[in-house]
Amino acid sequence: MYYNKQWVAPAAATIYESLLVQVGALLSPETDWLANLANTAAVLFHTLPDLNWAGFYLSKQGELVLGPFQGKPACVRIPWGKGVCGTAVEQKKTVVVPDVHLFPGHIACDEASRSEIVIPIIQDGNVWGVLDVDSPYKGRFSALDQAYLEKLVDLLHEHIDWEVACGT
Repeated sequence: MYYNKQWVAPAAATIYESLLVQVGALLSPETDWLANLANTAAVLFHTLPDLNWAGFYLSKQGELVLGPFQGKPACVRIPWGKGVCGTAVEQKKTVVVPDVHLFPGHIACDEASRSEIVIPIIQDGNVWGVLDVDSPYKGRFSALDQAYLEKLVDLLHEHIDWEVACGT
């Protein structure tokens, strides 16, 4: 299982609190969804340790389409209900996968990924997409990561018009 002695509470919580302030400052004056998602992906990727991918997929006509991200090139389209991202959309809840190789139907966009957390972006009952974060380490994502990444998605709701972002 994953263990990074620098990434334990309260140090991890302090980093997340700082990350939320930083993202809030970047989002605050801006209303463009593309700019906001791109900056958010960059902050995540360059702030959190032991990641190999951080980004967004947006819902379009019953599938997820690749949005702004940081990391290696990724799968462009993921059907709802398929893989970790599609499962999070279908279940309308966060999915934490300690070992992606044990997840039925995992879609391997990057063979280096070993664990994943996917937070659905839901507003007014509509699933607008997902925040997807991958790590090359098994068991990388904890309840603390889940809580703070869900707060991050809440922060995005204040600054993004999802209907515009998803082309509806």
